[in-house]
Amino acid sequence: MTGLRYVYAVCRPFGAALQAQLTGVAGAPPKLLTHHGLIAVVSEVPERDFAEEPLKAHLEDLDWLAATARGHQAVIDALTAVTTPLPLRLGTVFRDDSGVRVMMEAREDAFRRALDRLEGRVEWGVKVYLDLEAAEAAEAARPQGKAASGRDYLRQRRMRSRSQDDMWEKAEAFSRRLHETLSGRAEDFRLHPPQNPTLSGAAGRNVLNAAYLVPRGNSEAFVEVVDRTKDDAPGLRVELTGPWAAYSFTEFHEEPAKAEEPAKAEEPEKAEASEKAEAPKKSGEPQEPREPQEEDA
Repeated sequence: MTGLRYVYAVCRPFGAALQAQLTGVAGAPPKLLTHHGLIAVVSEVPERDFAEEPLKAHLEDLDWLAATARGHQAVIDALTAVTTPLPLRLGTVFRDDSGVRVMMEAREDAFRRALDRLEGRVEWGVKVYLDLEAAEAAEAARPQGKAASGRDYLRQRRMRSRSQDDMWEKAEAFSRRLHETLSGRAEDFRLHPPQNPTLSGAAGRNVLNAAYLVPRGNSEAFVEVVDRTKDDAPGLRVELTGPWAAYSFTEFHEEPAKAEEPAKAEEPEKAEASEKAEAPKKSGEPQEPREPQEEDA
């Protein structure tokens, strides 16, 4: 390898082969870099695109960001099918193999703790949407009689406002009940902020945006519970995504490590980037992408 090292994830050694012809970011195939019994999944990327300054500039190019997010996610998906990966942030790049190994050694204890906690578990995403405009249109289409006076007009306006409030209350109550049910069937959960519809492009208003950590063996039962709720929510849309690598539960990102200065800028979490870039898969904590921060590893 002669380019920079793009790091997708850290995992333990696994016996199954990754899918044939798998390519990741910049069309490069992933490679396995072993260090102290852990594996970093990396690929070579060109310095002209992934050094710190070019990478900052590319954040303004949504087409480039979308392609990068898709390549990143393709590798994470392939890893999730054969092992338990700890995904690193989109845009985690080091100068060479040595820089990757220094990072792995500095974070080794945190990586091992996270792998112990997440082994054999996957993340499922559940979102609930209220299509307020469609509900209001249906309400407006109901015969209400022509307002005979200004007082009648104001009364009808107040009724429509109360109807909207009722729809929100019902949506929130449904979401609370659903979350209580699902959290009881999961080992852990994260409640993310509602998605910005402008960024996500999803129809309706996001009422629930949650991630659940579920053992693989319990996933089928978890999915069945979600599917049964879809018929109990008139006017609401329940979306299930997964199984994913446990993006929402890899808190080791919060532990800084003093490693060799990398040729990198750690970019938005996968969830943020995938929503902004309209990547084809899951989004979790939707926010505007942050400016990259220089940090050691």
